Amino acid sequence: MLVVGLQPASAEAPRRVISMNLCTDQLAMLLAGEGQLYSVSYLAGDREASVLADKAGAYVINHGLAEEIFLMQPDLILAGTYTTRATVDLLKRLGFRVEEFAPDSSFEDIRSNIIRMGELLGQEARAQEMVRAMDDRLARIHQSVMVKPVAARTIALYYANQLTSGKGTLAEDVVNHAGFVNLGEKLGIEGTQKLPLEQLVMAKPDLIAAHNAYPTPALAYEAQLHPAFLATLNGKQPVDIPDKYWICGGPFTVDAVQFLAGQR
Repeated sequence: MLVVGLQPASAEAPRRVISMNLCTDQLAMLLAGEGQLYSVSYLAGDREASVLADKAGAYVINHGLAEEIFLMQPDLILAGTYTTRATVDLLKRLGFRVEEFAPDSSFEDIRSNIIRMGELLGQEARAQEMVRAMDDRLARIHQSVMVKPVAARTIALYYANQLTSGKGTLAEDVVNHAGFVNLGEKLGIEGTQKLPLEQLVMAKPDLIAAHNAYPTPALAYEAQLHPAFLATLNGKQPVDIPDKYWICGGPFTVDAVQFLAGQR
């Protein structure tokens, strides 16, 4: 006889939670009660991708496979809206409770997802406090920016394969909170798109934020070694903000704002 996922009573907090997405991994690790979170995805332990990599070892690691999740018999599964679709669909058909989170595109999204995660885990007070602490940090950064106002400076976000972030992205909101003008938005770019090196050089941004995630040379970052790119830096090093601070949204995303604000 096939045993499917059991639905918890509506008034009870889930007692065996599994997360299959890097972003839900981190929110769950921050908010879950002791013993409540059972498993996180393998990406949670990746130091390039996860701010909480050091804490991931405390949980069972999963790879988003329906077979392994089924055997864990969770009463709540956390997933992203764009990842492990086949697994998510199968687990739903088997009767498991699956809650999906869309990627954050602003600090408002971060607030909403923290509150929602707190409600799902029965940790509402902890979630409310986390949002308050995050907003307090943002307010202090904003005050420091206003104390020493300077002319708006343009920053170019330059990722692997010449990608950049424009309007409607979390990176865009981070840049705005730090008091910069995002070159992607200035050029009319929506979402994440390719910014050809020639266009970057012609735009002459005041700063360039570029992070190389690989310890050895990689074709994905060849544009960052081009003489034209180096000339655009005017002898300065690019601003290096690890991708993990804005791959997913969380209270740790304020660290990226704080670092950028310090570059003004």
